[in-house]
Amino acid sequence: MGAGRNPQRVDSGRKPPLRNSPDELIRNAMTEPKIHPFRQHARILTASLVGTSVEFYDFYIYATAAALVIGPLFFPAQSPAARTLLAFMTFGLAFVARPVGAIAFGHFGDRIGRKSTLVASLMLMGGSTVAIAFLPTYAVAGPIAPALLCLMRFGQGFGLGGEWGGASLLAVENAPKGWEARFGAAPQLGAPVGFLFANGLFLALSLSLSPADFAAWGWRIPFLASAVLVGLGLWVRLKIGETAAFRAAMESAPPPRVPVRTLFVDHTRAVVAGTAGVVTCFAIFYLATTFALSFATKSLGYKMQSFLEVQLVANFALAIGIVVAGYWSDRTSPALPTLFPTGVRYTGISIAFNCGGILGGALAPFAASWLAQTGGVAYVGLFLTLAGGVTLLGVRFAPALPVRSVPVR
Repeated sequence: MGAGRNPQRVDSGRKPPLRNSPDELIRNAMTEPKIHPFRQHARILTASLVGTSVEFYDFYIYATAAALVIGPLFFPAQSPAARTLLAFMTFGLAFVARPVGAIAFGHFGDRIGRKSTLVASLMLMGGSTVAIAFLPTYAVAGPIAPALLCLMRFGQGFGLGGEWGGASLLAVENAPKGWEARFGAAPQLGAPVGFLFANGLFLALSLSLSPADFAAWGWRIPFLASAVLVGLGLWVRLKIGETAAFRAAMESAPPPRVPVRTLFVDHTRAVVAGTAGVVTCFAIFYLATTFALSFATKSLGYKMQSFLEVQLVANFALAIGIVVAGYWSDRTSPALPTLFPTGVRYTGISIAFNCGGILGGALAPFAASWLAQTGGVAYVGLFLTLAGGVTLLGVRFAPALPVRSVPVR
């Protein structure tokens, strides 16, 4: 009866599992080690961090030079107090240029993409900075010297106007769900990193050069060194692709023909709230750096080297605060990027951030110097209090943000 049968063959009636079937893919996904989001997107985060570090380095070396040497070199015919005020006015000029750059770069960033716009902004900012290293002083070129200085400052501000917003979106729009604020902290860390290099280099020069040599030519070295940093930033940024959110938005609908018009017609409240919300961060930083350095060395008699060392220590506290704020913000909603839809987001956050920079950054050193000279340094605290009130109003009256409860992982 058993003839012709293979006693070792057992047919269970079940087919072997297919390769790459959904069940197998799920099993493999569960057994494969997970890659940490920071490692998975390391190139994106590096491009975001390096670019803003270069940009803020360029901006801060001018802030330091304005506090130390710009007045005597480019406005020697004025009184010492007037030199300081004029130097801070050239510093503030770049903040006026930043919203103009935000509109221009935001237009192309929202229409053709984040990557190419970021490359252009970096080249403009870096080129303007390097050019300052070769400017003649008033003693050589007369009134042409401060005119050229103001032109280069406008170029710096115009480039930075398109830089911060694009670098932030590069990180945030590539972030996994629930990691937006922590990814968004990467470009913000460019502020303390850029300040570290800028102040560190000025400190090294002040320790190795005599005051006469520093005033004669040493102050130009940080501006010239920017060429190396810009080259590094371009090399990193040219190796990245477009953000995932922008690609998805382009596939679903064409971009606005004029993003800035759409922004102010449909999102005016968000622009006002975002602008007010960043005023204090600018005011605190530039009062603690540019104004404090000038006031401490010229009015209080502190040595420049000693005060630069104090600022470097404070800079590390700033970096720690940014990281902590990123983790904390992911427990609720990262505010500024979520105020605007993808189609006008580059323009929106760039204009809000840079208009807030005029109120809190451009005015801060100038207003603080004037207040200190007329009413005493205690009045500077009133300026900071006023800035804090503006920011509080911006945060409280911002448009409702999407409620999200995401555990910090």
